[in-house]
Amino acid sequence: VHNLVKLEVLTVQGEPLTLGSDALDSPGFDLLALFTGSEGMLGVVTEVTVKLLPRPQVARVLLAAFDCVEKAGRAVADIIAAGIIPGGLEMMDNLAIRAAEDFIHAGYPVEAQAILLCELDGVEADVQEDCERVRQVLEAAGATEVRLARDEAERVRFWAGRKNAFPAVGRLSPDYYCMDGTIARRELPGVLQGIAALSAEYDLRVANVFHAGDGNMHPLILFDANVPGELERAEALGGKILEMCVAVGGSITGEHGVGREKINQMCAQFSAEELTLFHAVKAAFDPSGLLNPGKNIPTLHRCAEFGAMHIHHGQLPFPELERF
Repeated sequence: VHNLVKLEVLTVQGEPLTLGSDALDSPGFDLLALFTGSEGMLGVVTEVTVKLLPRPQVARVLLAAFDCVEKAGRAVADIIAAGIIPGGLEMMDNLAIRAAEDFIHAGYPVEAQAILLCELDGVEADVQEDCERVRQVLEAAGATEVRLARDEAERVRFWAGRKNAFPAVGRLSPDYYCMDGTIARRELPGVLQGIAALSAEYDLRVANVFHAGDGNMHPLILFDANVPGELERAEALGGKILEMCVAVGGSITGEHGVGREKINQMCAQFSAEELTLFHAVKAAFDPSGLLNPGKNIPTLHRCAEFGAMHIHHGQLPFPELERF
């Protein structure tokens, strides 16, 4: 939403619309943001104008190892609280670390329970100062090792491990289910504990990869679809993780959207009044419901059934609240 400045759109009636502008701001309702998150339910986007940022003069990466994931989670919040805005701040747990190291040989400490990759960019003097400040924050947060990439080749190698985490995890299991939820950075330690508890409860391994600086998490649930019941368990576990995100004040998506996959969890995040308003916005743009029908916004009847399903199994709508 911060990098899109203008959209050309066709309505379902074929009417062209221009949303946003090349200027800093435009009057009226923020329809640009509405369409950015609408998942194709309000119109057909035909042209996008984006904001381009200059490449920074200097980029440095720090790799920090931790002996528990909760410490790594707290370190993320500490970095932001110190007033430092990294160019990138990523987190991986031990399962993801080992998978990436076996696949890419990035030089990761495979005994660490979690690592953080923190990239700082800008002009040379500022980056050097920020690197030292981040090192101090990481050490104070309990990092067992803090390593600055020696050169550009090592910086690229550090990032290659993270960028290939998904295919690397795919080598550990016949199938994996990638989730996408967002939480406040301060909630990372508790949510990681909650994911570990759910992993044990559902008897499925979970590799955690985070866009930690944004609070955007991607738990990868490992399963084998050829084993009866494992796919269903993986989907149920994924839903519980998203509901836990909501329970701590977060969201069921950060990047991947809702579609059909997360439509039940929309019932956990939004009230009946909010969902009714969503349907009204949809009807204003697409009264016949022709654009991506059945996606994104659940009916109130569906939410009632979803709630009844939880009650039938003797569970609260947000049982993870009891853990925190």
